[in-house]
Amino acid sequence: MTITALVAPTVTGYEVSADLATLVVRTARDDEVRLGAEQLRLSCKCAHCTRARFDGRFPERFPGIAITEIGDLGYGLNISFSDGHNRGIYPKIYLLSLAGH
Repeated sequence: MTITALVAPTVTGYEVSADLATLVVRTARDDEVRLGAEQLRLSCKCAHCTRARFDGRFPERFPGIAITEIGDLGYGLNISFSDGHNRGIYPKIYLLSLAGH
């Protein structure tokens, strides 16, 4: 009997677009996925954003939001945004799931 393991794609690199509106993520399979800054900001799972959602205070949109800084933590990226939010840690596998991978 042959057992085939499913291997999740691995993030091999990333960069922010020149207009700061998109995170471009590259995988070991040579895929390139694009995640908009607004999508990322809306997808933040930090305690602050989770509580804001629970309390009904989380915005439905973040028009014009930009990515201002990225810190690579190895397993994920700490992404800072132009609204001052910098608490979100996005595990790399979560980033790929947001892109449908």
